[in-house]
Amino acid sequence: MTEKPFWERLPLHEMNREQWESLCDGCAKCCMIKLEDEDTGMIHHTAVVCRYLDQQRCSCKVYAKRRTLVPTCLELEPDELDNLYWMPSTCAYRLLYEGRSLPIWHPLISGSRRAMVASGNTITGKVISEEFVHDEDLPQHIVHWAD
Repeated sequence: MTEKPFWERLPLHEMNREQWESLCDGCAKCCMIKLEDEDTGMIHHTAVVCRYLDQQRCSCKVYAKRRTLVPTCLELEPDELDNLYWMPSTCAYRLLYEGRSLPIWHPLISGSRRAMVASGNTITGKVISEEFVHDEDLPQHIVHWAD
């Protein structure tokens, strides 16, 4: 009998660092600037991303210093999951926290990032850096493909 993969066996808070980090599919949707509707509390993703995001590689150019340079950067930890509602609905951390399964395109299921890229579940080619957008214009950039 084959043992279930760690993400189906372990709760998020029991995963080791390597397991935890491997859950990230690298879509970079968490690097999208989000707006919260003050009346409804709904989170809206914009097509605007952090200035430090390498849009082709979907990775942070300043990962080690990100919290210093961007104090609002979401940093998820196994024992601190209060920020998950800010994450996109396809985020592995959020999916598992909500008791759902990883999608077939997730690198842990498919074996590589190619399936994720082919499924359109990355920000590549769909976003603009915050360097080129004024804060007051952010509502004009709200998108629904990341929800």
